[in-house]
Amino acid sequence: MNIKLICVGKVKEAHYRDLIQEYSTTIRKNYKFEIIELPDEKTPEQASEKEEEKIKELEGMRIMKRIPEQSLVVPLCIEGKQLSTAQLKTQWNVWKNQNQTIVFVIGGSLGLSQKVVQKGNLKLSFSKMTFPHQLMRVILLEQLARL
Repeated sequence: MNIKLICVGKVKEAHYRDLIQEYSTTIRKNYKFEIIELPDEKTPEQASEKEEEKIKELEGMRIMKRIPEQSLVVPLCIEGKQLSTAQLKTQWNVWKNQNQTIVFVIGGSLGLSQKVVQKGNLKLSFSKMTFPHQLMRVILLEQLARL
């Protein structure tokens, strides 16, 4: 099974990068795994809602171009479904039997465009709280390393 993680923005903090490397190594013992980092758009201070939507759309277009056809898409978003680790493992076993590429998507600081969210087969939320996208990458990989 192939797993792809599409992320907007780079991880600058060394401690996050170290954890990402550690979990990625564990994941690669069982699966073909790739992280695709896409550039984020600069958000001007005091950006209007319209400007923020335009930024999310630009980032969303970059994301959509990197999602392979016939893949199972899992955007991480606050409005998504919250699963326990056991529930995620159950869902994972269903996905493994489908033998598709699974693509997890983490947006930038403004979140994901509606087009990316709508493309999702399962919209996943880890909390109703907002986390930095760099930390969210670590949290997701830690969960995937358990599978």
